[in-house]
Amino acid sequence: MSLKRILIDTDPGIDDSLAILLALASPELSLEGLSIVHGNCSLEQATLNGLSILELAHAGHIPLAKGCELPLVQPSLLATETHGNTGLGYAKLPEPRIKPSVRNGCDFLIEKVMANPGEITLVAIGPLTNVALAIRKEPRFAKSLKEIIIMGGAIRHEGNQTALAEFNTYVDPHAAHIVFHAGIPTTLVPLDVTYQCILTAPDVERLLKIDSPIPKFIKAATDFYMEYHDAYQGIKGCIINDPLALALTFAPELCDYQELPVDVDISGGVSMGKTFADFYNYHKKPANMKVALGVRARDFIELFLERMERLAASLPTS
Repeated sequence: MSLKRILIDTDPGIDDSLAILLALASPELSLEGLSIVHGNCSLEQATLNGLSILELAHAGHIPLAKGCELPLVQPSLLATETHGNTGLGYAKLPEPRIKPSVRNGCDFLIEKVMANPGEITLVAIGPLTNVALAIRKEPRFAKSLKEIIIMGGAIRHEGNQTALAEFNTYVDPHAAHIVFHAGIPTTLVPLDVTYQCILTAPDVERLLKIDSPIPKFIKAATDFYMEYHDAYQGIKGCIINDPLALALTFAPELCDYQELPVDVDISGGVSMGKTFADFYNYHKKPANMKVALGVRARDFIELFLERMERLAASLPTS
């Protein structure tokens, strides 16, 4: 079986880090690089976090490139209340020894995709600034991607940044607008499905039965995340949005989908950054993406836990 070749565009906060670990724990995948974007934390901090996660999983050979520090139009917005001052909750990782690529993240995406046309799946789990700029800079980029899986948006679900908007899309709605309309085969993984995927304290305790740095990291990072979800949203446990999007690269059967015309509001006002689907196709537009609207949530959580156990058991304990 040939491996599925993926790139991850990410703003490593807590659930992004779990998605990176899931990619490294999945034998179906060849993770060929990370491009880093602003979002959950500053670009500099997100870059350090990405490098540290790769080192934690003994994957320092995977290239990482630093991308955009600011949204296209909007002022910067970071998520310290959700992910903590460093983006990784209470987790403390050593200063990474590996360094980022000298290439800009957008150029890195373009080079990787253009060198392998039709072969790369891009998993975009942060604001879409890097991806939008790659589309604008290289006109052939969109047609050369095999597909893009985007964690973002809220279709029938309430927002997690405003009453209507999901964080990744709200942070750079203009970038999302570019990506949504670029003609790339797209799967959108919105809050409609991710908010059913709750990692609980007993789930994390199960991982801690393995003596490894991986469960210890997951515990320290998700303790903060669980406190946030409890205090702000009344959720016992934490939502692991990004790992679900990553899992769909090799286990698409975890979700049910509908082909829909989807757009994002960039008009300003109370609905800025809101993603919406024209379910009845009032505007007679063709579907531009496949939207995950149903999920076998506990099957996904079990898959995530099993793969974290396997990854933890495979690494040295120190």
